[in-house]
Amino acid sequence: MHHTRRQYLRYMGGAGSVLAAGLAGCTGRSGPDDSQNETPPSGTDGTNGSGGTRPEGTGGPGVSLVSTDEDPDLPVQPSVEIVRDTATEDHPPRLQTTLTNTSDEAVRVGEGRAVHFEYVTDDSGLLTLLPGNGDTEYPAEPDCWRLTEGIATTEEYRTFEIEAGESSSRPVDLYATPDADGCLPVGEYRFESTIAVVGADAEAESSATWGFSVLLE
Repeated sequence: MHHTRRQYLRYMGGAGSVLAAGLAGCTGRSGPDDSQNETPPSGTDGTNGSGGTRPEGTGGPGVSLVSTDEDPDLPVQPSVEIVRDTATEDHPPRLQTTLTNTSDEAVRVGEGRAVHFEYVTDDSGLLTLLPGNGDTEYPAEPDCWRLTEGIATTEEYRTFEIEAGESSSRPVDLYATPDADGCLPVGEYRFESTIAVVGADAEAESSATWGFSVLLE
């Protein structure tokens, strides 16, 4: 089995749960650990059931950005881009999220992982975005990128500061949750999270929900 990162946190309270802290987005749901040798339903193995759209030698379909929400009424503006549009046996697809401080003074934001969509699961519970910073290894099926068990996070509320006119960017890798049938399932998926501007005491001064949709085909 290939692992893409160096360590992972194991949730001992319930096998297969995908947890996130506080405002760290939606959570995934538990599901059976399907054998990789089983034949998934039509369309869930990276094909569309009519000739297929799964790129040769990859672990799933190609991902594209379908839509993003309008800019929130905040002094920081979020954005997202596709960095790697297909999976290989060495890595899953990758997105990059960015927060830009459009004001003339420093701004502190939180929750520090949620604002960058780290550990955020889509509305269907079938896909999740995990930090792609190289510090963590996740339990995923090789050349498939479906998690074999849940991922847990610590529960502290993290914040960080962005200087005036500066940006903060982080890579997030796309995985299927244990609930998904087969590998990365084709279809359109929406991710959303809460972005809060906080004071020195980490209390929210203003906040907004922002999201985007991706298409796997």
